[in-house]
Amino acid sequence: MSHHHRRKRGYDDEEGNGYRSKKRRTNEHMEIEDRLESLILRVGEKSTSSLESNLEGLASVLEADLSTYKSKILKILVECAMKLPDKCTIYTTLIGLLNTKNYNFGGECVELLVKSTKDALKSFRWSDARFLLRFMSDLVNCHVVSAGSLLQLLDNFVDAALEEGVPQVRRDWFAYTVLSALPWVGRELYEKKESELDRMLGSLEGYIKRRKKIHHNALRVFKSDHPHPQEEYLDCLWQQIKRLRSDMWIEKHIIRPYLAFDSTLSEALQHNLPSLVPPPHHPSTLYPLPTVIFRMFDYTDCPEGPILPGQHSIERWLIEEQLRHILMSNHLERKECAAQLLSYPLKNKIPLEYIIVEVMFGEIFRLPNPLCLEIAYGSIMIELCKLQPSTMPQVLAQATELLYERIDGMNKTCFDRFVNWFSYHLSNFQFRWSWDDWEDSLTQDPEEPKAKFIREVLLKCLRLSYHQRVVDIVPETFAVFLPDKPIPNFKYAADGPYAGSVEVRASEHLIAAIKRKCTSEEVLALLKQELDPPMAEEDMEDNVYNPVKIEVFTQTLLFLGQKSFSHSFAAIAKFYSVLKALGNTEEAQICILRSVVDLWRTQQQMLVVLIDKLLKTQIVECAAVANWVFSKEMVPEFSKCYIWEIVHLTIRKMNKHVAKLQKDASEARKAIEYSDSDSSDSEDESRGRRKNKPAEKPTEDQVEKLEDKLEAAQADQKNLFLIIFQRFIMILSEHLVRCDTDAVDFKTPWFYWTVGRLHQIFMLHHEQVEKYSTTLETLLFTQDLDPNILDVFHQFVALRM
Repeated sequence: MSHHHRRKRGYDDEEGNGYRSKKRRTNEHMEIEDRLESLILRVGEKSTSSLESNLEGLASVLEADLSTYKSKILKILVECAMKLPDKCTIYTTLIGLLNTKNYNFGGECVELLVKSTKDALKSFRWSDARFLLRFMSDLVNCHVVSAGSLLQLLDNFVDAALEEGVPQVRRDWFAYTVLSALPWVGRELYEKKESELDRMLGSLEGYIKRRKKIHHNALRVFKSDHPHPQEEYLDCLWQQIKRLRSDMWIEKHIIRPYLAFDSTLSEALQHNLPSLVPPPHHPSTLYPLPTVIFRMFDYTDCPEGPILPGQHSIERWLIEEQLRHILMSNHLERKECAAQLLSYPLKNKIPLEYIIVEVMFGEIFRLPNPLCLEIAYGSIMIELCKLQPSTMPQVLAQATELLYERIDGMNKTCFDRFVNWFSYHLSNFQFRWSWDDWEDSLTQDPEEPKAKFIREVLLKCLRLSYHQRVVDIVPETFAVFLPDKPIPNFKYAADGPYAGSVEVRASEHLIAAIKRKCTSEEVLALLKQELDPPMAEEDMEDNVYNPVKIEVFTQTLLFLGQKSFSHSFAAIAKFYSVLKALGNTEEAQICILRSVVDLWRTQQQMLVVLIDKLLKTQIVECAAVANWVFSKEMVPEFSKCYIWEIVHLTIRKMNKHVAKLQKDASEARKAIEYSDSDSSDSEDESRGRRKNKPAEKPTEDQVEKLEDKLEAAQADQKNLFLIIFQRFIMILSEHLVRCDTDAVDFKTPWFYWTVGRLHQIFMLHHEQVEKYSTTLETLLFTQDLDPNILDVFHQFVALRM
């Protein structure tokens, strides 16, 4: 290949340096670069030749092209080190072979890897930095990097883990990154630098034993460690590394193609890694949050086929790490993702379906938030069942049973995700399930988790189907769990309980007026005439809201739009100004919300969607929704999922609003600064900048207005969180005092649901709440608060300690 393109280039030169030859040369150059990239990326994929012969062939091709395409080849290899960590040993072997042929290339490659690691650390690309350290570690096995210089680099990372006065999450990341590189290079370091390796591990052990784990309980999926522990991620990896160390650093899982070339590679000269000191901590740096290792199976759960590696074997960590990487790389293409997971290279040595299901549920239940949209995991699981129909559905059914059995101690956020996944999964398999196996729920208090789970699953199935279908899917004995028929409860029907009243008459007149396409002004006049009581003149100025007027209008309008979401949205849009005029105070907005709930009490999806619409159109404010949710009449509903769905969509609405204003204000401010610096530049500099220049420079006044808007929105956001947390504290404290006075146990199902929801607010919105944690500590979560409530706050704060 190299000879061919050299000959062609010489031919071009003979033709002269005209435009055609230059263009042809550029195109050819790019074609060859693309070809090289394709060859490098595809090495290690299925092929008729062995991996070793493919690597030898590729090394020869690349060596011949180094003189012309060296920088491109280096760039591709470093990208592969970061983006294809599952092929780490293939690329290190390739670099090893190139290093034997061209020592300078090996040196440049090592330098670029260190520079890329520095860049990744500076720009907070934590997984890239971790994979690069692993890659450089593996280069020791290929005789490219000296063991001594790698140990020096690892020691620098360990020093960062031992640093005082910085957040524990930073120290954890450095400790985890060093430990996670050791399965690749541990044996080599043990043989060449045993005492230095032992000293380094001793330092890490001291750190791991000293570190605080207040955050652990906040991240657990289950309260209990029986039958499977929910271990903290760094503790678990440390145990796995200790086991590997006691096995003399020998593992049976990493493919090591360089062993075939040992005699060639061992003759090569090695390079010392350039010095790399991790950048210092900065208060604005965000580090990866800690996690727990989710376990739901052990070897007794998969009796047929290969044995499941033990929870503290390094193989378990390596397999899970690789499967997680496949999942994250392909999650946007569900079919491809499922196929990749099932064609895992070492599938014959392990019970693959079990480990895939455990990893998938570990990701669904990951706290504070899963890395992908929840539905992505559900849709990939459906594809797995289609591709592996003989085993995967049974493993998933077994997993569902195990989760149901442990549901009493399940974190409430994970409970919601389990409900969402299971109902979605059922809807894709004709809602078939062996409900009779869950008869124990029939004798439970309806507020207990098992009974609640079945009820919530059926409510979610109703959203994905229709009422009669849901009635048909469960046995008659389970009828107690069935959702009510979703029909509007219109208070002002002519034959209803208020028949003949002023309100019913006003509603009838309103219906007639809307049907003849009246205007908003006519509606307001009609409501005033029919429902406004005679008022003293001084009261008229006060804008006193009239609850009856609000309720009659809201219920009548939404009753007319009952057919679908679209009909309801059209009704809201048509009479937006009426709703806006009626809801001119927070009390009036709460009244609108109550009217919506009274009408659609049996149709939770309609409720959630309509409240979302009222928020988006700013008919009701976020604070009004929060105050309504925590009002006395809603407290008994706290154990129902839909209420918290509304709370989270309210918070997300506020967060999105603040984020948008933040972006707008920051871009406007940058545009002014850009324009000012542009005017002081020389003509050449400003010409070079013009491409990226914003279309129009805003005025200082416009920017200040945007910044004022942002400040007001941030104040609203802070206020929203203060309302929510203050109400939680009041309601939970009242419960604790009442139980203490009555001498009864406060640990009721309602209490667990409510504390679980408090924890959920902290978890799901941790990035926003974190900004106000000092205010929360000063005003609300003070030391005199009951520990049952205060612990939730302390666990949240510990996430970033």
